Formats: sequence, structure tokens, C-alpha cells
Amino acid sequence: MDWDRTWFEGTLTSREMLAWRGVEAQHVVSTMRLVDTAAEQDLLEQLLEMSKPTLPPSATGHYLLSTPFRYSPLHASRFRPANTKGQWYGAESVFAACAEVAYWRHRFILDSAGLLSKDLLTEHTFYKGAIDGLAIDLTTPPWSLAREMWTHGSDYAATQALASAAQTQGAQWLAYESVRAPGARCAVVFDPTSLSEPPGGLDRSMQTWHCMANRDSVRFTRRRETYQWDF
Repeated sequence: MDWDRTWFEGTLTSREMLAWRGVEAQHVVSTMRLVDTAAEQDLLEQLLEMSKPTLPPSATGHYLLSTPFRYSPLHASRFRPANTKGQWYGAESVFAACAEVAYWRHRFILDSAGLLSKDLLTEHTFYKGAIDGLAIDLTTPPWSLAREMWTHGSDYAATQALASAAQTQGAQWLAYESVRAPGARCAVVFDPTSLSEPPGGLDRSMQTWHCMANRDSVRFTRRRETYQWDF
């Protein structure tokens, strides 16, 4: 079933969500091996910051929240065409956030000939972001009537068209069903001003997870918790 622009009426409203996002933990220590002192570390980080694309004026606050809006990735994502400004993606549960990262870990291995016969071990930081702004929820009527359009595995044409239309209507973010963890809710944030640190602060929400990935499976482990996906 196709969707209709009249669906925005009454469904585009102020909404909130606390969402988890995972990043590879090398963001913390990637430059430390290159320097001998804290002062050299600070200088190197300043030089690296100057070499990066500038942040949009509206992207302020914790760098883990603002960084996705800095870049225009060459690859497309579910709600963004290639070579356009980045968006912030998160999931309502850690499990769903891990599922999303697991999918891209597996894709990375399949695209890397040198890794096809190896195990890739990485450490990841998962953290919470607080989302609050005008949004639609694709998991609720009438949007859920077109569920097959939003949950297609690899064809992003419908979701990208919807995201563009939603932003022209003033949407700052939208909620949708995870394709990698069916039934779980995810979020994509278009407007950095609708994203902030969660109660208690972002740093206090951080969790460290270890990932082992190969061509057959991806497993995330933290203490006694384990999530695994077989491909």
C-alpha cells in the first residue's frame, strides 16, 4: 500500500524517545598511541578537529551527538541519499542498536576480501541520546498501513522519499520499525536541535560491548549478556 501526504495531518506532533547508538570504541584512543604526553594529545586533537568538515551551527553539545551531522557519507542510508548531510540513528533498546551495528559489521566483512576467512574483534561504546521534537511514528496508523515500504531490506527509495517529504512538513525526526530487529523501534534524527544528552548525562549512560564478527555470524558480549546473529 502506498502512503498519502494527508497522513501528516494530525500525526506530525511533538514526540520523545530515549535511544541507544553504538560507535566503535577506537574514537577514544585512536590518537593516544601517536603521542607521549597529555599536552601533545590535546594539540593533536585540535589539529584533527581543524581538518574535519565544520559542524552545522545547530549541532552543539556532546560530540557523539553532533558528529553524524558533520559529514556527508558516500553511501546511502535508509532515510538519506548518498552524498547528503548525515543523520543520527538510534534504537529504543540496546538489543536493537546492537542488531543494527551487527548488520553493518557483517557487510564490512563481506566487502573486505582480506577478512572473509578471519574473525574481526572490536570494542564498541553504546550510549543514550534524548530525542524531543516534531516527528511521525511509522509504527502507528496510518503510517503502519504501508509497513512493507518502510521495512524493505535494501531498497531505500520509499523511505528516502518519505524522509524528504517529512522534513518539508517540519519533521525533526521520525520513529520506525527496525529491519534488523523486527518489532523494535528505531529513530532517525534530521535536526540536531531535537537531540540532547539523556537525564544524568551521556557519559553515564555509556556501555562497553565486545564484538566478534566473521562471514557467518556477529556476536556482541557484555558481562553476562550475549546477542548473536547468524548470516
